[in-house]
Order: sequence, then C-alpha cells, then structure tokens
Amino acid sequence: MRVQRYLATLMAVAGLVVLGSACDSRPKPPTDRVGDLMSRMSLTDKIGQMTQAERAAVTPDDVREYRLGSVLSGGGSAPPDNSPAGWADLYDGYQRGALATPLKIPILYGIDAVHGDNNVYGSTIFPHNIGLGATRDPGLVQRIGTATAEEVTGAGPDWTFAPCLCVARDDRWGRTYESFGENPEIATEMTSVIDGLETGPARILATAKHYLGDGGTTGGDDQGDTQLTEADLRAIHLPPFKAAVDRGVGAVMISFSSWNGVKMHANKYLITDVLKGELGFTGFTVSDWAAIDQLDGRPGFTEDEVVTAVNAGLDMLMVPENWQTFLGYLRDAVETGRIPMSRIDDAVRRILTKKAELGLFEHPYADRDYAGTIGSAAHRALARQAVRESQVLLKNDNDVLPLAKTGGKIFVAGKNADDVGNQCGGWTLTWQGASGDTVPGTTILQGIRDVAGNGTTITYDRAGDGVDGTYRAAIAVVGETPYAEGEGDRPGGLALDVEDRQVLAKLKSAGIPVIVVVVSGRPLDIAGQVDGWAALVAAWLPGSEGGGVADVLFGDYAPTGRLPVTWPRSSDQQTINDGDGKTGLYAYGYGLSYAERPPDTAAPSRPGTPAASSRELHWMPATDAGGSGVDGYDVLRDGALVGTTTTSTYALGTLTPGGRYVYTIVARDKAGNRSAPSTPLVITVPIAGGCKARHGPCVAT
Repeated sequence: MRVQRYLATLMAVAGLVVLGSACDSRPKPPTDRVGDLMSRMSLTDKIGQMTQAERAAVTPDDVREYRLGSVLSGGGSAPPDNSPAGWADLYDGYQRGALATPLKIPILYGIDAVHGDNNVYGSTIFPHNIGLGATRDPGLVQRIGTATAEEVTGAGPDWTFAPCLCVARDDRWGRTYESFGENPEIATEMTSVIDGLETGPARILATAKHYLGDGGTTGGDDQGDTQLTEADLRAIHLPPFKAAVDRGVGAVMISFSSWNGVKMHANKYLITDVLKGELGFTGFTVSDWAAIDQLDGRPGFTEDEVVTAVNAGLDMLMVPENWQTFLGYLRDAVETGRIPMSRIDDAVRRILTKKAELGLFEHPYADRDYAGTIGSAAHRALARQAVRESQVLLKNDNDVLPLAKTGGKIFVAGKNADDVGNQCGGWTLTWQGASGDTVPGTTILQGIRDVAGNGTTITYDRAGDGVDGTYRAAIAVVGETPYAEGEGDRPGGLALDVEDRQVLAKLKSAGIPVIVVVVSGRPLDIAGQVDGWAALVAAWLPGSEGGGVADVLFGDYAPTGRLPVTWPRSSDQQTINDGDGKTGLYAYGYGLSYAERPPDTAAPSRPGTPAASSRELHWMPATDAGGSGVDGYDVLRDGALVGTTTTSTYALGTLTPGGRYVYTIVARDKAGNRSAPSTPLVITVPIAGGCKARHGPCVAT
C-alpha cells in the first residue's frame, strides 16, 4: 500500500475516537477508474501493461516509451546500493518513468520476498516455508506476512512472488523447502500469510505459486511432469489455491512444470476453465521467468508460443530480457486476429484493477516511513518466535534435552553452527543463497552462547577437533548448504556429506551425549547414524534468528513443532507420504516435547481498553499466569489482524477520511495461548472537505 499520512486531531470520548482532517482525497472506485482508462487505451498501452521486464534489461525511459506494466528484480538483482534507500530510489525511478506516460498508469514492481524481504541487506530473514509448516500456526504465519509487507513497502516494491503453495511429494526436489509440507491441509491453512501480505497496514500484492502441481513431478524433477489423474491433481495440489482465491489473492503464477505431458503455461483448461472459471479467480495470472520459451521445447520463444500462452489465460508475461521481441509478437498476434481483443481486454482489466485496489494511482511512490521496520527488533523477535515454534524434537534419549545452563562444558561443532548463510538457505540476497556472513543475524552458535549465559563454558570447533570426555555434551549442527531450484535437485539421494559424517564420528568417539541439530530444507538420510545420537532436532532453515534454536535446546521454550513431511528411512523410499502405507523413520506429524515441564494452557489476561493519542494506540498490559510469560500483542482492525507488537503501544498509520474503524487488542503468551479481545475502540475519520494541495497528497488544514 502506498501510505498517505494525515495530520490529525484525536478526541477520545467513551471509547469513540474522531480524527479530524481537512482532506477529501477519496480514490476513484477501481471499476470506474479501470473503465475510464480502458476506454482511452491504445493497443500499445494495453500490450505494454501485459509485459514484465527485468530491472537489468529495462530503463525508466523504456517503461515510459513502451508503456510497460511491470518491472521485476530476479534473485540477486539488486541496486548497487543494496539498502532500503537504494531500493526505494530504484523503485521511484521506474515509477517516474511510468507516470510520464500519457495515461500515467503506475507500474507494479515484483520481487521474490519468500521468507521476509530477503532481497534487501539488513532485512529480517524468517524461516523458510517448510519450517513454518512445522509450527502448525496460521496466526503466526499471518503475522509474518504482515511484517514482510512492512519491510517490502519500506524498500519500495509493491508485489511479492509469494507464497509458494506447492505440496512437495518428493524430498529430492530442490524446492521442497518452499513448501509448507506434503499434505494439502498444511498449505491450505498457511494461506493465512496472504491476509498478512495484502490486508495489513502496509499492503502489497501476494502471488499464489506455482499453479499447478509443481510439487508432484516424477522423481522430484524441477520443472518436470506431474503424472496424476485429474482426481488426484485436484485432491492433492488444488486445495491451497482454492483457499488462496477465497482469501482474495491478487496474482497467481503459473508453473514451469507439466501435467501429463502438457506444459502448464499452455493449459487453458486448468488456467481459464478451472482457476478463473470454477474457482472464480478475479486477479491476474503471471508467467514464470521466461517460461513461454519452453512451450515448443526449442530455445528462443516464438509468436506461436506467445499466442498459446495468452490464449491459455496468461495475463502478464514475465519476459525478463526479450521483452521488446515479445511486444512485437503480441502486437502482431492481436492485429492478425490470432489473439482476440477480448482476451487482451480481460487481461488488462485484471491488471489495472489490482493496481487500483492497491492504491497505486493515489500513492505510487515508495513509502519510506516503513524503512524503520526493516530488520527491526520487533520483527526479529517475531522471527525468533517462528524459529523456536518450528523446531521438531525427533529423539531425546534419557531426557538429555533440555540442557542445563549451569555446570561443566558443552562442545559445539559442525559447518552449520556458525554460518548465518547456511541457516538462511537459498533465496537470501541471491537466488541460490551462499554460505558465510551474508546477512546480519544471530548464528545458532551465538544463540547457544547467549542463552547458556555465563554458567556454562561453550567451546566451538567446526571440525570437532579437541572434543573429549570432559564435556558434558556435544551439539553437532550439520545438514545442507544453500541452494535453490535446479541446483537443489538430489536424484542420487539425500545423505549427510563427508564433512558432517567426520564431525559426528569425532564427537561420538569422545563418549559423551551427542545432540544433533539438522539444518536442512528437507529430511536427510540419517537412519544409519541416528542410533548413536542422544538427541535429534530438525531445525529446517531457520533464517537470521538462530537464537530460536538455542531457546529450545536449553529449555526456555519446550519444542512444539511437528513434522510437515514424512522422514524416510532412506532415499530409496522416495516417494513417501502420509497415507501411502509406507513406514518412514519418523511419521508425518511426529514431534516430541519436554515431558517434565507442565504445559502452559492458561490464557493471558485481557488487555486494557485501547486509547488513542496523536496517531498511536496504547493500552494497559496483560498479565500471564501460566508460567510462559506474555509474548506480545495482536492488533485487530474490524476483526482482521493489522499488526503485532511486543509493547503496549501501536502506531495507527493511515486512516482514510470517511472511514470507521474498530480496534481490539489480543495478548498472546510464549506458549501460544491467546487472551480474550479487549473492549473495542471505535475510531471515525469524518470528511471535512477542502484540500490545500492541488497536486500530490492532501494536507490537513
């Protein structure tokens, strides 16, 4: 959302707050604006709106000259100044190009913000989806969506290619970590992230991807063929997309993959008949990266491929580099009647409607007020909560966990203990990600040192050298290094690498309990080694806040995560999924906890009635009687979550003249219990009329 700021006077009377403003800047209803624009658009304007080019291959002047509708940054395609200000300047430059066109239609700027705004240095990096699936906490995932939207908005872009709603059925697939789990029920529940992205105080366009069946390809082959009956395709892969459409998702990205030999980008039945017709999707579809070039199986896309894709129901085409060629093919196809004008008008109407609903016509430029949320303490605290909720305790012989914080020494080893790049995984600053000190954050090792405190000596050696029997336990942090699709496919199996096996052998030879923490985007082949381990924790790809892993290891929080996938006994069992009759090493849904700690089932007290003063809500804090402590507050507006905070205050943000808003506050504790809502506070913003500014946003008088 392009946020407009109002100077306001607030008066509180018996729970009613009236914000006075001398601005009447109500936007034109989307249908009116779109209809007006469509009546004045030339063919050049229309086909431009259907075109998305990559930042490195297009200039603001190109956007102006060719009337382009969208620009994207692919993985790692950042401005030279990879900072919030650098991104906002980049975004505003392209937006100025768009607004220099006769019809002044703003662009959409798309990025892959798939676990936070992972493109901008300094952003909060949340766990990848497989870890969020382990939390089984849709409310948490919605709050992550809200936080992500705020960080993206602060850097400029208005569109994310997320969430991935694939249902991963073969762990050898390199995108398994982008999936919430192997059952459609988890991905369906986690579509709550769409509400966070699209309906919070900083709204951006969300994208449900990749439609349809990309998680079910034979052999886990990226961009491969999903060989299923239609009944199975609908039962396994369609439900999350139906849920996304029901939530009003703005865009749907079509998959590179095929269904029974037919490329999805050419599948009119699934795109037009099922998605737009049967499911009632009213947003717009977008192709994946240069995907139309794959339709005929030969390099170099053709006019025939453009015709096939657009007539199948593609509305916006991602043609990163060869966008001028695409424009020429699309124009010729329309002028020769190969693509009917009705199909073009439908696509353009869908795109313009979403731009209007986002408020881009009124507020096209970057909202730099949100830059302060990027990597903020509140967002990092939320990420740390997500990390600890995602930890799955798979083995705990003799209750070796939780570890005591006092007495003796603990040895830490493994390549993933002190490497924030490894724990973040792929799609972190770059497409494939990288090992090393890539982003600001807390490594798992630093988290262990911080949580253990001064009562325990922590010794670290990556290779495990120096361990002996004087240590009371050893923690091995092993697993995968970063990858993304293509590079992450593992058709030959998912064994631990040589370095990991050597470290584990050294630790085991010391004769002390070995606690293994697996940092990975999927289950690994560990059945041959696990009998020698005292404890096993699946940490997934936790992101920048490794302290959340330590929170669980040392018992500040009990593990609550449950497997979102079946953990196989060996790679030879692939594919293995819940309900298929195969017995894995650990079943889908499995997860232990700490039996000696009584669970906290008591909800926090009800927060005090919120009051408002000078653009801020504040309330009396809640208290917690269950022992886990108050973790923060959810702020609801008209019953929908609009923000979270760890304090008893919340910035109001933008309120539209003529609006009436009902705010309530819900407290949550560290065990996940939620309080009853506070007494509501009603805020109204009357329309006083008059505006001192002829151009740009109104200011109060």
